[in-house]
Amino acid sequence: MAGLAESGSNPDVDLLYDINGLAKDAPAWFDRGMEYIGEYGLLLVMVLLVLWCWWSVRRRGAEDAASSVAALVWAPLAAGVAVLVNVPIRGFVERPRPFRTHEGLDVLVSGKTDYSFVSDHATITMAMAVGLFVAHRKFGLFGLGIALLEGFCRIYMGVHYPTDVVGGFALGTAVALLLSPVAAALLTPLTKAIERSPRAGWLIRARGRSYGRDAMVPGAHKEPTGTEERDLAA
Repeated sequence: MAGLAESGSNPDVDLLYDINGLAKDAPAWFDRGMEYIGEYGLLLVMVLLVLWCWWSVRRRGAEDAASSVAALVWAPLAAGVAVLVNVPIRGFVERPRPFRTHEGLDVLVSGKTDYSFVSDHATITMAMAVGLFVAHRKFGLFGLGIALLEGFCRIYMGVHYPTDVVGGFALGTAVALLLSPVAAALLTPLTKAIERSPRAGWLIRARGRSYGRDAMVPGAHKEPTGTEERDLAA
């Protein structure tokens, strides 16, 4: 398995050279920006996107807030589980980084000594994006876009083959989707218990956001009932 994608005559390697070749023609400042974005920036953006979605869900205060927050909590947990699953996969495949077996690559990040398949960055971002999509479609679409951009950056930086990225996308998606029902069953009772807590309930729903049949937002005007109208007429 270590010889996977070592020949320069296959589409995986050809696409690697095509995408990484863009780095050779780009100015140095652009490459430095891509290095930071691909290594740290997009991961940070994904975390901020999950936090933004959580803030939006709790402010809206819908009846399904607890289940939505539970799905959001699963997003980063899914990324962690997927990375753990990737550990034995990397050890089994043992694919070297592309710059170790192919010459002429413009490698933007040095010091990568571990195996290449599958990409941890692609796995993490896609797992979080899919988990986010399960919780909130609009935010999830943004997350999927970030994950795709992360995969492109890893190839552009010369540290992964395209199939490393595709494998990471597949692994992250599989973990996030297949374990989502189990995660919901375990996390939703927890978030519902937190929602009922007078101290921690704000983590699930903003205070004053209760939309039961007879619940009202504090300070809202209440229309007089028929009995109250008769009393006023008297």
